[in-house]
Amino acid sequence: MKGFIKEFKEFALKGNMMDLAVGMIIGAAFTAVITSLVDNIINPIIGIFAGHIDFSQLYVALDGNHYASLAAAEKAGAAVIKYGSFISALINFLIMALVIFLLMKGMNKMRDSMAKKEETEEAAPTTKICPYCKSEIPVDAVKCPHCTSDLPEDDHAE
Repeated sequence: MKGFIKEFKEFALKGNMMDLAVGMIIGAAFTAVITSLVDNIINPIIGIFAGHIDFSQLYVALDGNHYASLAAAEKAGAAVIKYGSFISALINFLIMALVIFLLMKGMNKMRDSMAKKEETEEAAPTTKICPYCKSEIPVDAVKCPHCTSDLPEDDHAE
């Protein structure tokens, strides 16, 4: 039993597990914010343009009866399809997908720019070409080891 508890502690307190827990908490809070945004701001605006429709009250009673409201249908015990809630959830999903897309796009752009920066920061050359025999020689050579020519002064490394 002590071995099990020790293993569980190691698992639960690993850095990745803690990062995941923090991510889940922030994700849940972000979801609540998006849900509030959709329910309290976006849906009423859409409702204005769609003839003052309250999405939370859109439903179909499966028993064939017509009820004054969703609450009345639920109070009567009727099975209902709350397609207005589905529309709100779909809008939530689209906003979350857009935010994640923009976040990933930004991260990829940053990663690509960092990779390009690393590519441009090439190391200084360690060799050069002899102007007489066209052989590759060390950059600080004053005499070519292949053709034994004295190299011009301006070709020396400083």
